[in-house]
Amino acid sequence: MIVRSRAPLRLGLAGGGTDVSPFSDKHGGYVMNVAIDKYAYATIDHSPNGLAQFHALDAGTMEQFIPSEVDLAAGPLQLMKGVYRRICERHLNGEYPPIRVRAYSDAPPGSGLGSSSTMVVALVTAFAEYFGLPFGEYEVAHLAYDIERKDLGLSGGKQDQYAAAFGGFNFMEFYADDRVIVNPLRIKDWIWAELEASLVLYFTGVSRSSAKIIDEQSRNIRDGNAGSLDAMFRLKNEATQMKEALLKGDFGKLASVMQSGWQAKKQSATSITNPMIDELERMASENGARATKVSGAGGGGFMMFLCDPADRVDLTRALAGAGGSVYDTHFTPQGASAWKIG
Repeated sequence: MIVRSRAPLRLGLAGGGTDVSPFSDKHGGYVMNVAIDKYAYATIDHSPNGLAQFHALDAGTMEQFIPSEVDLAAGPLQLMKGVYRRICERHLNGEYPPIRVRAYSDAPPGSGLGSSSTMVVALVTAFAEYFGLPFGEYEVAHLAYDIERKDLGLSGGKQDQYAAAFGGFNFMEFYADDRVIVNPLRIKDWIWAELEASLVLYFTGVSRSSAKIIDEQSRNIRDGNAGSLDAMFRLKNEATQMKEALLKGDFGKLASVMQSGWQAKKQSATSITNPMIDELERMASENGARATKVSGAGGGGFMMFLCDPADRVDLTRALAGAGGSVYDTHFTPQGASAWKIG
């Protein structure tokens, strides 16, 4: 039997960072995001040689172990090994079956689209299908969060796992004790189409470690840094405003909120922006961009620009000449899914 799965990457539209502890634990966080038609993929089948095999296809890396001796060493296979260990220990009664796990993503790590967490969701979804585990969307997202943040000790928030599990447009609430509420939004067809036509997604060509940025942001909150704390409250408020703008189709407000949110985001940690990002923002503004935002923690990866659809060609042409890549992307209503072959 072969099982395959995929989980969608996401764009953070507003509130990103308020899903990270300790802010979400103390004050509650709000995030507005949407899943896109870029994915993390996983395949599981029986191992041909009796060992546990792990293949990161995009990184060209493979390791194999006696099943009960799989380690959690850092590297491109760490996420796969972490999911395997957790599923075997907690959900298969300590049995370690010899399986082969292969995975890849449409976006590189550090891209700002939640690629690492989305990969964990794709893996958990594949394991659930392969072993017949009765996980719903909340269970998949929470388990993926536990594996990444607790078992493997990787810094980050919670929105990526829930966006990948649920798909579509979601207004999310994050509270203490890992309590999360996902509110799917019913976006009118014309608003959906207009936003797709207005949004330009651009990869800077620079991947970065989100952990360092998130650690600085968390440290600022723990230390009571007034500027960072004020910025986080602004981001939280802007997630609510973004939700209202989307539901009403108020694109003037939507652009204003996105730009205001980006300004607030830059105040939550010093490493969120840099001269390259600042120059791209300036150039995009001169070529029709009404709002700019770096997706994810910041520092590089993907940038989002909002423009009048009539200005899209000029903006795309200008960005294409800046050394990065413009990505064609669409929103998707479907969350993580898995299917059997044979």
